Amino acid sequence: MVPQCANPACRAPLRYLRDGRLFQFEVRAIGFKQPGQPHHGDPTVRQVAHFWLCGQCSLNMTLAFDKEKGVTVTPLQPGLNTNLGSASVGHSRSNS
Repeated sequence: MVPQCANPACRAPLRYLRDGRLFQFEVRAIGFKQPGQPHHGDPTVRQVAHFWLCGQCSLNMTLAFDKEKGVTVTPLQPGLNTNLGSASVGHSRSNS
């Protein structure tokens, strides 16, 4: 489970799931075939990653996935002046 708010400017500790919003992203990484092992189906490895925004941050922000930046904190309303950043996660695909 995530230990803190995904907003790099906040980082409030996760104490209760009822405070804030939990996000789930499906991430994919391309697997590599090991020499001497047969190829069985899709080599893509799928994992689920969880992120949490605290109650205060989730009032004005959400999380989005960008193929080049990974999971990013974005404002719910365009032009909202907040201190946003990227969570330190870069994956190839998401699904929320």
